Amino acid sequence: MCGTPDYLAPEMIEGRSHDEHVDLWTLGILCYEFLVGSPPFEEENQDLTYRRICKVDIRFPAHLSVGAKDLIAKLLRRKAEDRIPLKKLLEHPWIVMHLTEEVRSRLPSFQKVKSEKA
Repeated sequence: MCGTPDYLAPEMIEGRSHDEHVDLWTLGILCYEFLVGSPPFEEENQDLTYRRICKVDIRFPAHLSVGAKDLIAKLLRRKAEDRIPLKKLLEHPWIVMHLTEEVRSRLPSFQKVKSEKA
């Protein structure tokens, strides 16, 4: 397995198959770290970190807004298919509240691309 331990999704740690939903997990980790200054599941050793990740044992500091907590919690769901999709993420109230019209006008449109199997 490759990757930074603090950013791995539960399905990767458990050796299960994974897909693009791991990117949503990682986005949740990044959001938390940007707002708090450290990853949400960081512990003194890798085994403890992995246990907290697999249990989604997340502790939010009091200074985080309700909206930020809600967004992060929707990205850090144990079941990959329960994670908020990118399109819905851009509609989340906490994101909408912080998007200026200038930034909004430059956002790309998201369209599902069918993958080709060889």
